[in-house]
Amino acid sequence: MRILVTGGAGFIGSHLVEALLPHHEVHVLDNLSTGFRTNLPSAVPLYAIDLRDEAALQAHFARHTYEVVYHLAAQVDVRTSVETPVEDARINIIGTLNLLQAVRPQGSWVIFASTGGAIYGEVPTLPVVETHPPHPESPYAIAKLAGELYLKHYGTAHGLPYTILRLANVYGPRQNPFGEAGVVAIFTHRLLQGETPHIYGDGEQTRDFVYVGDVVRAFLAVLEAPQATQGQIFNVGTGQETSVNQLYRALTQLIGVPTSPLYKPPKAGELRHNALAWGALHKATGWQPTVSLAEGLRHTVEAFRQSLHLY
Repeated sequence: MRILVTGGAGFIGSHLVEALLPHHEVHVLDNLSTGFRTNLPSAVPLYAIDLRDEAALQAHFARHTYEVVYHLAAQVDVRTSVETPVEDARINIIGTLNLLQAVRPQGSWVIFASTGGAIYGEVPTLPVVETHPPHPESPYAIAKLAGELYLKHYGTAHGLPYTILRLANVYGPRQNPFGEAGVVAIFTHRLLQGETPHIYGDGEQTRDFVYVGDVVRAFLAVLEAPQATQGQIFNVGTGQETSVNQLYRALTQLIGVPTSPLYKPPKAGELRHNALAWGALHKATGWQPTVSLAEGLRHTVEAFRQSLHLY
């Protein structure tokens, strides 16, 4: 198949592109605001188009046709969305709408990377299942929910096939410790550089950390089961809660630096606790998470050591 990955030069997108390449023709659309050309094999076509540029998108899809569009391009930082909600909406709502308008004449299957943490809000019983009503508490989550609703509209009104994957806190090699949300990348980079990491709040807030390799396998599993997954929403996580303090201790032990963090006031718009049930995706495709947090952190630290030339 010919497949387009928006945000394909970024953290998750570049891993997805690599996994797709042996069996498909893959193109990448990325404005390179947080992604890097060096994340991609040189033979992969990269189109430096911003989703906010409606005319450029229309022109691109007039020249190229795709059977599947993985839509990963986004502004992904909750804190940034709180500080600049209008810009977040331009990227995550208007950008998504521009893409859907451009894709609509082709009828491409859109597989959308949504958020499985922020979109549910605070939930009394974890792990949360897909049928739980969304309760977004940040502009980022509101924008992602809007993207989901627009996808459903385009599916109903225009017959555009879609699948929505609500991702937990994804971590792994290539995550940018500067340009995107990702506490694993931030902690790892600072600890390896001999700097003091910051923890916002008391550190007892919990997240569902899922390794990027497992997330990529979820994207592939959906692609291979269209009848079971089109028109559906699936969580992609581990179902396990890990506190930020637990994560920090695991990384300091792995890296071998007994550095104490600097605690700062909590940030607005962030959840206290989260974990995602993944049974629905398993039932539809057979997918399940396979990489433990300990193993995933080892892979991540090793990759950061290599990128920082710390040998």
